[in-house]
Amino acid sequence: MEHNGEYKLSEVLEVAAEAGHVLLENGAEIARVEETMERITAYYGAQDRNFFVLSNGIFTTGANSDAGQYAKVEFIPLKGTQMEKVVEINAVSRAVERGEYTLDALREKVRQIRCLPAKPAWEQLLGSAFGSAGFCILFGGGLIDSAASFVVGLILWAFVLLAGRPGVSKILVNIVGGALTTLLCFAFYQLGFGQNLGNMMIGSLIPLIPGVPFTNGIRDLANEDYLAGVTRLLDALFVFLAIALGVCVFFVLQGHITGGVIQLHGSTPDPMTANVPVQTVAALVGTVGFAVIFGAPRRQYLAAGVVAAIGWAVYYTIYKYTSLSVVENTFIASVLVSLISRLTAVIRKCPTTVFLICGLFPMIPGAGVFWTTYYVTSRQLPMALSSGLQAVSITLAIVLAVVVVSALPRHFKHRKR
Repeated sequence: MEHNGEYKLSEVLEVAAEAGHVLLENGAEIARVEETMERITAYYGAQDRNFFVLSNGIFTTGANSDAGQYAKVEFIPLKGTQMEKVVEINAVSRAVERGEYTLDALREKVRQIRCLPAKPAWEQLLGSAFGSAGFCILFGGGLIDSAASFVVGLILWAFVLLAGRPGVSKILVNIVGGALTTLLCFAFYQLGFGQNLGNMMIGSLIPLIPGVPFTNGIRDLANEDYLAGVTRLLDALFVFLAIALGVCVFFVLQGHITGGVIQLHGSTPDPMTANVPVQTVAALVGTVGFAVIFGAPRRQYLAAGVVAAIGWAVYYTIYKYTSLSVVENTFIASVLVSLISRLTAVIRKCPTTVFLICGLFPMIPGAGVFWTTYYVTSRQLPMALSSGLQAVSITLAIVLAVVVVSALPRHFKHRKR
């Protein structure tokens, strides 16, 4: 093994920047990118190193007394997520601190991780199908509604895989995906395959919900990376709006053809699935499905599902047996999920991000966005305003919960120092 100080400054910072690139483009929060780059450059002896990480770019600078200066600016567009790459880079950076890699070996390992393929298409299709079916039950659907959502979720993700190629607008894919999903659910409902159209639509649309940028935007805000946090939340907001626009397109066309917008009457819970055990199992199955979509490592699927299932069981129990509001309920469950995610990350030796994103996903106000869209389209503006404000309030409750839990480690570290 070579000594730390024998490496050229430019080579060390180049490898660190490439590792940061892999993290950022695959869903890591800003603090993790900076921490990983700091860990690599510190071990290999780069002096006066500085990193400025945004949600879509990395500025890397450094200087050595005998090696001159180095500077690099790299644009990293917002794209899909493969959490497995985040986990691998995180593990490698810690192995660097233990002296397990020369710089050349590290460079090659980072390139191998960057070239890891996405999950097989069949696995993603099943993930979307089971995720849609599970979440349909969470939003009040019955077993038949869940079966319809399973089929629609599978078809929807087949469309996403075919349409989501480089150069194709993400906004356009989500608009068409929203319209296609709504059309398919309506067709199944008209054929008698499903009992509650609203629940079927919400469950089937969930694969399009931007869970990773939404959660990471919240984490960046909690870490006081305000610019990156706002950027990621805006990215998530535009995806929400694109999905809503696709739903609106269908409702408007359907209204022109039939002479009136189809009447939906809120999410009516099915008595067969509206109990804590069924809801907990549905949360587990649905979240495991979306762990596949998020590109989590296979060995973490079950753990991520368990975190979400515990959070949702607490949420649903409070909702069913207490008089607390949905916002208060969301805050309590989100605090619990954040704490459990940290504990699970320690036990499983895996970044907290994997478990937090999956654990919070059932509480993201996707249903609120759907109902706001429907009420606007059907010109029920007071209901639209009420549903929209509740969705914003739920979002703020999740933000506050993550901020509170994120502040605890910093507080204890400060006291220890």
